[in-house]
Amino acid sequence: MSKLLVSATGLAAAAALTFGGAGTQAASTTLGPAGHSFAAKLTGKATFVAGSTTMTCTVSASVPTTGANNQIPAAPANHNADGPVTVPVNPPTFSGCSTSVFGVSVSVTANSTNGAWTLSAQNGAPAAGGFTIPKGGVILKTSGFASCTITASPTGPTAVNGTWANGAPSTLAISGAPVPATVTGGFLCPTGNQSAAFSATYQITDTTDAAQQITVTS
Repeated sequence: MSKLLVSATGLAAAAALTFGGAGTQAASTTLGPAGHSFAAKLTGKATFVAGSTTMTCTVSASVPTTGANNQIPAAPANHNADGPVTVPVNPPTFSGCSTSVFGVSVSVTANSTNGAWTLSAQNGAPAAGGFTIPKGGVILKTSGFASCTITASPTGPTAVNGTWANGAPSTLAISGAPVPATVTGGFLCPTGNQSAAFSATYQITDTTDAAQQITVTS
């Protein structure tokens, strides 16, 4: 029972992927190149940890389709003299997920039903970045020994903050970010409020011009 509770709590962190706000500094920020589209793709593995239980996903991405999502605003809107630049992004996908609890599998679905997903970047030393998951923006469903539904960010938007590093490609690294969730279900489901920690590194690549890099400057 306690082992399963920890497992479901760990699964709740998948909501964090879903992407959040950047830091609290009030420094001038420019996200560029202006008007370019970008993708955020997981490199390595994403882990969701609660107690002694870990859920691992090997694939996660938010990629541009149509409209303004995953597109840096045209100048001068890609600059903020007093804080971060925030861009709406498509809900990320997750696959290749497993848990460290025998007999428990999980499916993960992200949505923008109650609000937009965003990516924020903030100039600084170091630069900060992150995703914001909207209310109820990720739903996880377990099967096997327990059939539970885990809703991430159940009461409102949740910021998942990390560190941005310019490069080829640039990266957004998130380490141990807390993610609230609620769990519902039948026997063995740890119903009620839960929390977990999310860690992952995303590569941010320019999909308008592969020869250029998405960067955060002043």
